[in-house]
Amino acid sequence: MGAVPQLTDVQRRAALDKAITARRERAEVKEALKQGRLSLAEALASDSEAIRKMPARALLESLPRMGKVRAQRLLAEMGIAPSRRPALCY
Repeated sequence: MGAVPQLTDVQRRAALDKAITARRERAEVKEALKQGRLSLAEALASDSEAIRKMPARALLESLPRMGKVRAQRLLAEMGIAPSRRPALCY
């Protein structure tokens, strides 16, 4: 593995802000899925980078009545790795 790049304070702050925004967006999507305000199809159709980088397992587990075991079983039946990102599932 290569060395960690040296970032300026401005670059580091920009990266932190981007990460915070992505985490917040993923949490909002997961909550919307859980409450039924957003369908899985709508989430997958999103062009949001934050959503496209979420593990498929995390998206499925956010659905109502879809726990860890059921999500894992569904992904296994479909031949999709739990860590696979939606952007790569198509």
